[in-house]
Amino acid sequence: MPHMTESLEDYLEMVSFLADEGDVRITDIAARLKVSKPSVHTALKILEERELLEHKRYRTVSLTKKGTLEASEIRKRHNFLTVFLEKVVGVERKTAEKDACKMEHILSAETLKKMKLLAQSSSAKSKAD
Repeated sequence: MPHMTESLEDYLEMVSFLADEGDVRITDIAARLKVSKPSVHTALKILEERELLEHKRYRTVSLTKKGTLEASEIRKRHNFLTVFLEKVVGVERKTAEKDACKMEHILSAETLKKMKLLAQSSSAKSKAD
């Protein structure tokens, strides 16, 4: 399967966030991501071809089991990076959120692993102080 682009990851993540709130509609995705409805349709078609979600015309969008797992991984990276930037690096929450959204797509597994180790040692050190 081809690599997920940053844009496709954003769509998948947004479907996951919206699903937490209830039914997911094209108009909701477009509004939250500040994109056009045709752009949403194009992205959803690709995600559907990859078996990450299901969408029937004039119906709601839902994640498949595979899509739920993929979205969960994206959200975990996003949440970790937000907390890391806020608590370890010391940036404001709003900045941490914004930067995490960009970083979650480009960091390697190795870099994330090292950042997690750094966060753990930082947490252990502050508990010892």
